[in-house]
Amino acid sequence: MADHATHVKKYVADADDKKIAAIVKYCGIALQKRDSSLVSCSDKDELATVRNGFAKKKLGLADDKAIDAALKNVCAAMKADRDKPRVTFYYLLAKDTGTLDKLG
Repeated sequence: MADHATHVKKYVADADDKKIAAIVKYCGIALQKRDSSLVSCSDKDELATVRNGFAKKKLGLADDKAIDAALKNVCAAMKADRDKPRVTFYYLLAKDTGTLDKLG
């Protein structure tokens, strides 16, 4: 959990540890393997999975165009990172869409 919080706080200095913990819990087993613990911005299928899973189901977003714009914003924000940890990506997506409160 500490590593996740440290990485999220690289982007959002005052990130909420409880919300980070909620994302870690949501991701669960996906965080155990390196490949599934990262998000690939160059993989359209991966971004569709994030859109249709986390963004729609967890955050309650419905507008595909708005979600895709937010995904693009997060990818741009994390461009300098070769590896994009899923927890950080999800936190930034929730922040970008104004839905952090839905994380608990």
